[in-house]
Amino acid sequence: MEPLELLHAIEAGRATASELGLQVDDALVIHNSDRAALRLVPCDVLARVAPWGQLADSEFEVEVARHLADVDAPVAELERRVEPRVHVRDAFAISLWTYYQPVGTGIAPADYADVLLRHHAALRQIDLHAPHFTDRVAVALREVNDREQSPELPDPDRALLSDTLSGLSTAISIDKVGDQLLHGEPHPGNLLNTRRGPLFVDLATCCRGPIEFDLAHAPEDVGKHYAGADHDLIHRCRALNWAMFSAWRWRRDDHMPDRDHWRVEGLNRVRAALDRCGLG
Repeated sequence: MEPLELLHAIEAGRATASELGLQVDDALVIHNSDRAALRLVPCDVLARVAPWGQLADSEFEVEVARHLADVDAPVAELERRVEPRVHVRDAFAISLWTYYQPVGTGIAPADYADVLLRHHAALRQIDLHAPHFTDRVAVALREVNDREQSPELPDPDRALLSDTLSGLSTAISIDKVGDQLLHGEPHPGNLLNTRRGPLFVDLATCCRGPIEFDLAHAPEDVGKHYAGADHDLIHRCRALNWAMFSAWRWRRDDHMPDRDHWRVEGLNRVRAALDRCGLG
């Protein structure tokens, strides 16, 4: 969020929590991207504040969290002192979550694989309508193929991303027998090391697909500890994920910090991943 929008988001998050009876003396920005994550103190609540245009995503995330709470999934929980729903205030969608103080340093690959395995098992226990990962790929492909939405994307790179997104999406989705609900983006930034153990956050990316699609977001060594994983499929999914990442960076309205760096780095990662698959 831009500074002025972030300021308004902070005020909306504080006001919402206060009106619900939580004591809020200050709000600390934990994360700022297309939406903001705020630690509200002293009530120690995490407020996720998104622009109005992301209301549906926020509501979906809350729905996922509510379902997963019933099956003891290793995920962050909604704040128990208030009604588990999305609140709308001043053109923002606000959801309130338990705040977890990070502990320790990194999460070992074996532990990462174990928590992802348990999360996948929990996801298999719930009944939830969620998009297929190919639906997300289709959105990225439209951005790449629409010159008005990605005007600065050079033609050779546009062709690379378009071919990668369409070709790998089709190839990976041919056999849907093993598809299940997934986290969608279980990268290290979405896995917190807490006193309760590792917990996944950012549940709005939940989708259906092969477990390798999730494993491709995790550090490379994690897949080696996940029983039954298809490592060739992980490599193809990793190339697809980098292509989607790159597509978002070339959007005209993308606001990721250091975007110019990640535009170049993303395309380099796509090429490296394709080479590893023998598709370069």
